[in-house]
Amino acid sequence: MAERSHECRERCYGIIQKRLPVLKWLPKYSLQWLQLDLVAGLTVGLTVVPQALAYAALAGLPVQYGLYSSFMGCFVYCLLGTSKDVTLGPTAIMSLLVSSYAFHDPSYAILLTFLSGCIQLAMGLLHLGFLLDFISYPVIKGFTSAAAVTIGFNQVKTLLGLQNIPRQFILQVYYTFCRIGETRVADAVLGLFCLTALTGLQQMKESIPKANRMEPLSVRISQLVVWTTATVRNALVVLFAGLVAYSFQVTGSQPFTLTGVTPQGLPSFQLPPFSEVTPNGTISFGGMVQKMGAGLAVVPLMGLLETVAIAKAFASQNNYQIDPNQELLAMGFTNFLGSFISSFPVTGSFGRTAVNAQTGVCTPAGGLITGVLVLLSLAFLTSVFFYIPKAALAAVIICAVAPMFDARIFYTLWQVKRLDLVPLCVTFFFCFWEVQYGIIAGVLVSGILLLYPIARPRIKVLEHEQETLFIQPAGGLYFPAIEFLRDTVRKRTQSESRLCNIILDCTHVSSIDYTAVLGLSELLQELQHRKLSLVFIGLQTQVLQVFLAAGLEGFHHFPNLKDAEKSLEEELSHVGEALLDGSDSILPTSGIIQ
Repeated sequence: MAERSHECRERCYGIIQKRLPVLKWLPKYSLQWLQLDLVAGLTVGLTVVPQALAYAALAGLPVQYGLYSSFMGCFVYCLLGTSKDVTLGPTAIMSLLVSSYAFHDPSYAILLTFLSGCIQLAMGLLHLGFLLDFISYPVIKGFTSAAAVTIGFNQVKTLLGLQNIPRQFILQVYYTFCRIGETRVADAVLGLFCLTALTGLQQMKESIPKANRMEPLSVRISQLVVWTTATVRNALVVLFAGLVAYSFQVTGSQPFTLTGVTPQGLPSFQLPPFSEVTPNGTISFGGMVQKMGAGLAVVPLMGLLETVAIAKAFASQNNYQIDPNQELLAMGFTNFLGSFISSFPVTGSFGRTAVNAQTGVCTPAGGLITGVLVLLSLAFLTSVFFYIPKAALAAVIICAVAPMFDARIFYTLWQVKRLDLVPLCVTFFFCFWEVQYGIIAGVLVSGILLLYPIARPRIKVLEHEQETLFIQPAGGLYFPAIEFLRDTVRKRTQSESRLCNIILDCTHVSSIDYTAVLGLSELLQELQHRKLSLVFIGLQTQVLQVFLAAGLEGFHHFPNLKDAEKSLEEELSHVGEALLDGSDSILPTSGIIQ
């Protein structure tokens, strides 16, 4: 009895540990881990603060909403996340989606966060993470590459100080070039300087050799200084640009376009807006949901896809396991709770996660340090944000999204499988029209390419001089394929009047549905009326059970070709060897129908 009670407690604790992963690593937490997590948390915090300001501007929202969106994920993921490296917060892709579906309105952005969180929670609880597997790699690459181009060019107008440029990409390109003469020289010079500095520091970081304990201490210290400087380059460049702008402000002139006033203090904890009052009246919850439309599917799915992909990549790189469904729950709770503190939708950040991993983070506790740093920024530093030039934030975004454009994927797919270029290109080009159209079109094209082999499977047809036709489908038989199979049999039997026996080899058929069984029943009756016999061989157990349950009239099956030979009294042994060996060279006539 005591043993059973102990087993029950162990099982309950295991379930709790699975839902609260913090219980797995917290009892083993050490001072050494704390030191590494502290360094990683501070480093990521210095990265996320300037990025949060920039991504809020990209989403078309006041800059404080970027900071509001940057700390909830740090605390929630520490409790619920299964990856030690992942950091949740604003990202370029999510900001682009928010810009498209929240219409630069904080009320819509916060409601979108709430609904995205609810959808993600439901998917996690129902273990629906497998749905993300239907978004193929070419579609993801097409979307991220198009997003990089869209986001990058979207910041060109800010870099040049241009005003009132349309949001739609094609119009944006047109009007940017038409109004290039209105460029504010100071913004352009500062923006290009920041862009050059960020690029140079990034290249410097990549060129630093790995630390070697055999090298002199001075060399290791200098490498650490360079690495740290390059890692927090966003904060340094934004700080420099802010000091330049402040110096002009003191002299009484201001040539730059500034971020402006940012409300000080932490966001209030309140319900998301389920309606909105406008000069034209009140928009109801239903009206807001209807206006967001496809965003209610695109935003949560892309958020989950980005987070799970990043978590899997770093888990593989650092040799540990993650729980995808638990990641869905962590994302869902982050967005759900974030909507109560005025956050817009967040997801995993590849760039900040890479920084987290490179600084040697040991547990998700590093996110607590990052979250505290963001809260301190909101409490004490918002007055400083006034002087940050928008051109500097634009440079931060451009450098962040540049690596997202993967030109090599086009060449790779051309070399590996050219057909995969179709969903890649469809997604890429449609995303310039509207993001949701690109994703939907890419998924549809991928679905068609996935379903086509099911609807038109490879069917090997071997014809023997002894009036027998051998047919061997290469995979499962489902309802889209049955008409194709029937047409194949019908055409071959009609063209060869001397045939009287058809053997359907189902060795490779591992599953079959009722519509396919019904189609084969009709084929069986049709052949019987024409005085032709149809027998089945090699039926797997689960497939045979379906046929027997359907009760087909005139259904004959044999475990192998030898038994079928005896039943049909035909000498087919040499054909059977050719069929089983996959070699049809000994047959007088053969063919493969695709």
